[in-house]
Amino acid sequence: MTRPAEDFLSVLNSRSQEIFRRLVERYLDTGLPVGSRDLSRLLQVELSPASVRNVMADLEDLGLIAAPHTSAGRAPTQQGLRFFVDAMLEMGSVDETERQQISRHIEGNAGHGQVEDLLTEASSLLSGLSQGAGVVIAAKADMVLKHIEFVRLDASRAMAILVGEDGQVENRILDLPPGYTASALGQAGNYLAHYVVGRTLSEARRVLQERRAEQRAELDELTQKLVDAGIATLTGNSGAGAPTIIVRGRANLINDAMASDELMRMRQLFDALESKDGLLDLLGDAERAQGVRIFIGSENKLFSLSGSSVILSPYKDANDKIVGVLGVIGPTRLNYARIVPVVDYTANVISAMMARKRST
Repeated sequence: MTRPAEDFLSVLNSRSQEIFRRLVERYLDTGLPVGSRDLSRLLQVELSPASVRNVMADLEDLGLIAAPHTSAGRAPTQQGLRFFVDAMLEMGSVDETERQQISRHIEGNAGHGQVEDLLTEASSLLSGLSQGAGVVIAAKADMVLKHIEFVRLDASRAMAILVGEDGQVENRILDLPPGYTASALGQAGNYLAHYVVGRTLSEARRVLQERRAEQRAELDELTQKLVDAGIATLTGNSGAGAPTIIVRGRANLINDAMASDELMRMRQLFDALESKDGLLDLLGDAERAQGVRIFIGSENKLFSLSGSSVILSPYKDANDKIVGVLGVIGPTRLNYARIVPVVDYTANVISAMMARKRST
């Protein structure tokens, strides 16, 4: 279990913290284990390689660094990287040039297409900026209704036809109450259409449920039953479904894995993403966290097999509701200081554009 950063800060003096910080920064920059001689040259205070080795031994005893394979140098462990990210990482910022580049790229390429086109561009952009894989995980979209009507199938059943503003069509079967008439069916359909068109399914359900008292005064008993059946169709099959997963830049990770004999584990990661196992849990975690999350190595079960690091930020719809996450998958030696603000800013751009798409 990963220990909190406070535990290490309480036992490491300023010199030990400085040596550890320099070691991690060097490792993130090169991807190679760092030796005591190299470290002694990087430090602001003059220390001999022997003194540095003594501190490195203490850091190793704490589980913050380790010697990979037979290397004479040391690299941060997963626990060491978590401590560095939580306690020592000096976050960079997205300068104005990069902000314009991100906004221009997403807006220019997404055009007036579907939301998925917008998310695909975001995934491609993040892959290019990070040299890792860009990933977007989107919750099943809540349909915005453009049209609803009832069509009789036989004496006891009707079909509710739901048409979304994006062209999506859903047909749902409802049971008709005894003694229904064609006029009552039409009246119920018109009543529902008046309150649901232009709203998402969840918004429509809420509005209709809030109007329960008014419905009883406005509608006769038979029409009320048909309206209730219609409300039930809005509820059916509209819960959380399998999310959409968009990954761009897989080759970046595979090429890196081939260099480190981890190709099989990377393929297992992609298989897990394609099967969508654990994606709903990840979306739920993002909703609770309300900010950028950094998963290192085995900290998230979805990515644990690959030994990757993942930086994810939630994005929102026009109602300020978290509807997905986007980010970067890469090796644990990611440039966290640069990529974290880029992911965060990209999520903000996507949220703003989704709000504009809804308002137009």
